Amino acid sequence: MDIILISLITLAVIAFVLAVINAFLLWYFHQTNKKIDRLLEKGKIKNFKDVFLSLKQKNEDLEEEIKKAFLKIKDLEDTCQTTIRKIGMVRFNPFNDVGGNQSFALAMMDNKNNGFVISSFFTKEGNRVYAKTIKNGESDHTLSEEEKEAIKRAIGSE
Repeated sequence: MDIILISLITLAVIAFVLAVINAFLLWYFHQTNKKIDRLLEKGKIKNFKDVFLSLKQKNEDLEEEIKKAFLKIKDLEDTCQTTIRKIGMVRFNPFNDVGGNQSFALAMMDNKNNGFVISSFFTKEGNRVYAKTIKNGESDHTLSEEEKEAIKRAIGSE
């Protein structure tokens, strides 16, 4: 009687272990089928050759888009070299006894220190505005101390 009881318990344990293994295998099979369906695009693709050809085409398309993006970035970098990127400004009073700091010198340059400086002199009689070109941080025109300081500040604003 004891042997029969032990045999039944052993068989029950083995049946339980086999049921757990079977449940795990069914779950694993289901998960694998979901992954295969995603890979085969839910039945649209019938064999793995089509999968690889599809992925190869998608990869080539992406490579082409990346090349286009890099060309656009290069164009933007080239354009940025010639745009105004450095700005320096100095406010000042050209006449110590009259008014406040209403006059200014404004320097605007690209990465190669090419650009211009605009100076505005405010007086009782009116306002005078001057513009001078800048090449490589220098000007062919005589610069005031305020204009030189504005250029120095612009170059230092990198």
